[in-house]
Amino acid sequence: MTLGNDPLAALWMPFTANRAFKAQPRQLVAAKDMHYESADGRQILDGTAGLWAVNAGHCRPSIVEAIQKTAAELDYAPPFQLGHPLSFELARRIAALMPQGLDRIFFTNSGSESVDTALKIALAYQRARGEGTRTRLIGRERGYNGVGFGGISVGGIVNNRRQFGTLLTGVDHLPHTHNLAHNAFSKGQPLWGAHLADTLESIIALHGAETIAAVIVEPMAGSTGVLVPPVGYLEKLREITTKHGIVLIFDEVITGYGRVGGATASGTLGVTPDIITMAKGLTNAAVPMGAVAVSRHIHDGVVEGAADGIELFHGYTYSGHPLAAAAGIATLDLYQSEGIFEHAQSLHSYWQEAVHSLQGRRHIIDVRNMGIVAGIELDPRPGAPTKRAMELFHKCFDAGLLVRATGDIIALSPPLILQKAHIDEMVGRIADIVETID
Repeated sequence: MTLGNDPLAALWMPFTANRAFKAQPRQLVAAKDMHYESADGRQILDGTAGLWAVNAGHCRPSIVEAIQKTAAELDYAPPFQLGHPLSFELARRIAALMPQGLDRIFFTNSGSESVDTALKIALAYQRARGEGTRTRLIGRERGYNGVGFGGISVGGIVNNRRQFGTLLTGVDHLPHTHNLAHNAFSKGQPLWGAHLADTLESIIALHGAETIAAVIVEPMAGSTGVLVPPVGYLEKLREITTKHGIVLIFDEVITGYGRVGGATASGTLGVTPDIITMAKGLTNAAVPMGAVAVSRHIHDGVVEGAADGIELFHGYTYSGHPLAAAAGIATLDLYQSEGIFEHAQSLHSYWQEAVHSLQGRRHIIDVRNMGIVAGIELDPRPGAPTKRAMELFHKCFDAGLLVRATGDIIALSPPLILQKAHIDEMVGRIADIVETID
């Protein structure tokens, strides 16, 4: 068997319409700060921080140099029964940024692995404290928690689940919080919807608290189209899970590292879960890496209560990889030295008013925002849902702007080093292009 002459044929692309892409490929060949360079030499303003990830901008010299230096000194160190200084240093630095008490860090290689790790830690904790009947996991409709079997089981995006059988058993889901009738064009957190957290009490009554190990939600649901938590909603989830001895996990793979405020959405919103998952902005996407921040009482419940030897039978060959750890330390240094989180916060109001100026434009039925994130929802094309947003995605790229299409929603999440002129350019191009789409 030969591959033939098609240079694109061998790669099966993820979350991509492969046939459509390979018929009209759009490729990126370089990046710097706020821009990509396309294969045909054009500058593309990055309105998505790659995939919600390049928070400090592209190809930052200090991160590149840290990776190069480490690659020449320590290319790999096995993480089982051994260690290396960079992983311990990065764990210490991450712990210092987390909400009070979440100071035990477990390294993974992606957001998907972080979610599956968090779920396993929650199950191990319940078992360690003598609650072995607590095996049920609760996610949320329209939730995206990665693509591991744990993540898609608790996740609630139908197309991510339907091809893969019955998934994990014993999983239930909270309702999502999206409601155009009540919350369309809300600026920041909508006022309606906190009561939806009360559904958790109904789920607990149905299954019994003694069967439920953990609840996992994104503080702000990103990949499903920027669903912002109603005022008081996360607080209610915290209250209910505490009352019933259920571990609360916040999936902050998207919301972490300045995206909605400080280092975490948890800290910004003042609601502290038991476990936080992270990835993306942790290394500015320069090297794949994820992590799980675990509260001291859960860590100690598993580790201190175990017999001699391995306490948690879980891990990855590349946990805390030296190059990823170097990238992570350099990224955290950059966030601090340049005040990137603070800079982004100074633009929150300008960003909010700019994206909401799109209200009234053709086909736009909602705009939602939180931090430096926006979801622009389009009226679905009759008989062809998602097609209108994908057409806008392609036209924006061809006009020099990278946005993200998810369903009938355009998501914006640019690097946090953006300036007001970049915001004006993004919003202006979308405003012009949306008028050209049927």
